[in-house]
Amino acid sequence: MSKFVLLNCRLYAVGADLTGASNKIELTSEVEDKETTNYNSAGYKELLGGLGSAEITGEGQWEAGDPSLVDNASWSQLGGVGPWTVCPAGAAVADLAYLTSALRSSYVQGESVGEVAPWSGTAKSAWPLVRGQIGHPAGTARTSTGTGTAIQLGAVPAGKRLYAALHVLSVAGTTPSITARIESDNAVGFPSATTQLTFTAANAAGGEVLRTSGSAITDDWFRVAWTITGTTPSFMFATSFGIR
Repeated sequence: MSKFVLLNCRLYAVGADLTGASNKIELTSEVEDKETTNYNSAGYKELLGGLGSAEITGEGQWEAGDPSLVDNASWSQLGGVGPWTVCPAGAAVADLAYLTSALRSSYVQGESVGEVAPWSGTAKSAWPLVRGQIGHPAGTARTSTGTGTAIQLGAVPAGKRLYAALHVLSVAGTTPSITARIESDNAVGFPSATTQLTFTAANAAGGEVLRTSGSAITDDWFRVAWTITGTTPSFMFATSFGIR
């Protein structure tokens, strides 16, 4: 990806797409530095990496009145842990995405008279921050069982994990239900697909983030698949996945 101007960042917070209410998104990742300097350090500090953490901060224009809007979503998420996905330049399939499980730790609103009503908030990581890709775009409604586009993430070495986030953004129909899963294979056509992660069946807006056990996965192609049931069901959802 070459240099670019921030015009199309995307922010998915559990079951809400906050993109249209955001004009600033910052993503911070850091590792504590623990000093181990001693008399054999030749006059220079020696450091070891300690605990890692990540933080997502956002701000924008305040809206309320629907579960998908920033005020409703922020109040319902405050103090809770769920999936967060940030995309710096669009959220089409295979676009760059950063995902984590995070605690919604703060929510601020209000400004002086005459100003556009603002909001700001912070989410702090409960799992590692993962650099991955979008597996399913939020703008495509699904009404029946299907599979997504295959993406070559690469094999998962032993000791690392496949992470995946699901954001169910809207639901319609009578008794609708969607069960999404992450499949892998060693070929783009998925001749022998293996399910690596299965999300809990969802019938309302919300989200979930999962990860594998840490065992090696030799398959290098991954995709999202889903099973939809109900009468005239329709789901808008986004998924992201990556290896760390």
